[in-house]
This record gives sequence, structure tokens and C-alpha cells, in this order.
Amino acid sequence: MAKKIALHPKHPERVCWGCDRYCPAGSLSCGNGSDRTPHPIELLGDDWLEYGDWGFEAEADPVAPITGPR
Repeated sequence: MAKKIALHPKHPERVCWGCDRYCPAGSLSCGNGSDRTPHPIELLGDDWLEYGDWGFEAEADPVAPITGPR
């Protein structure tokens, strides 16, 4: 069974999202190319889930983005 993708990861640029391994950006092990696959949030913005047919139903996001100062 495939891993669930994080809907709003804190640092999507640190991970390759191309397969179920989610390798660190500097240590790709799947061999599907030399570049990391970006997360949809990097390409389409924070509202990426609202557009397109992604083939899954969005549930409550356990990894919600932090908004505002703490």
C-alpha cells in the first residue's frame, strides 16, 4: 500500500516526492532520475489541492502549516 503524501509539508524542498521512499533531496536512492521530484505545493502553491483531480479524497491534514508568529 502506498504511503500517504503530506498535504502541507513544512519543508517540501528537503524531500523527493517521486515515489513512496520520500528520500532526502541530497540522497536519492530510487534511480528514477538525477533530480528530485517536487511536491505539488512547490509547483502550484498552498491551494494546490483545490485544483485538479488528484484521485483521492482529502482528509484532515495532520501536518498543517504554521501560520503567524508564535
